[in-house]
Amino acid sequence: MPARLRRIAAILLRLFYLLRGSSARVVPLFAWQAVDIVLWGFISHYLDSVSASHLNFVPVLLGAMVFWDFLVRALHGIIVAFMEDVWSRNFLNIFAAPVSIFEYLTGLVLFSIATSILVLVIMVALATAAFGLRFFAYGVLLVPFLLLLFLFGIALGIFGAAVVLRWGPAAEWLIWPIPALLSPLACVFYPLSALPSWLQWVARLVPPSYVFEGMRGVVAGQGASLQSLLICTALTIVTLLVACRAFLGVYRHAVRSGLIARYSAESVA
Repeated sequence: MPARLRRIAAILLRLFYLLRGSSARVVPLFAWQAVDIVLWGFISHYLDSVSASHLNFVPVLLGAMVFWDFLVRALHGIIVAFMEDVWSRNFLNIFAAPVSIFEYLTGLVLFSIATSILVLVIMVALATAAFGLRFFAYGVLLVPFLLLLFLFGIALGIFGAAVVLRWGPAAEWLIWPIPALLSPLACVFYPLSALPSWLQWVARLVPPSYVFEGMRGVVAGQGASLQSLLICTALTIVTLLVACRAFLGVYRHAVRSGLIARYSAESVA
């Protein structure tokens, strides 16, 4: 195995050992998603029972919640793995070894892929068994929808790691509210037209808004716009590139300025 792949595998192995050695790290992978599934499942069934329309709220609301939690899980897959090194003051020790920043980020992304897919399977199984969600009703567009949401979640995670790296562990509180702050602009549970006209322009810059609009179009039998998917793809790629560039820039600045020493095991602040 090439040396680069061995180092990436070592990062993955370390993260796996952290999960295996602590149930406190494993349970949060599924607990909050399960709560969301149950909550929005009952809300969807209630709206179905009192609504006079023929709209099925289960794929619209519960399906949207599964999609959104998948994005959030991708974000948390990066952030939590990064913060494990910050909390344990192990970040500087990793780069004392012959590990490049590219290999480190690759390890975090692969870890996020593994945990996100596992959580997605569990969410879909729970939503299907408890509330009858037909996940494959979205058709072949299910794959690009999930891929675009995952890539955007990865971009947010990398950007969040850059924020913590730049302003220190105290900036952690800035990262966790990101999904809640973005969800109104992502139009997770309502169409873009529900927003004020001036805010719709802002929402069109948020890639997930195109995914959820397309998802509702598929459920309504109208299909998804190819142009919207292409715009979403372009915005997602740009966001991911900007996030990676920001992280690399912050990392180089931290190394040159000595700020990276704040993550040393010997640091007290």
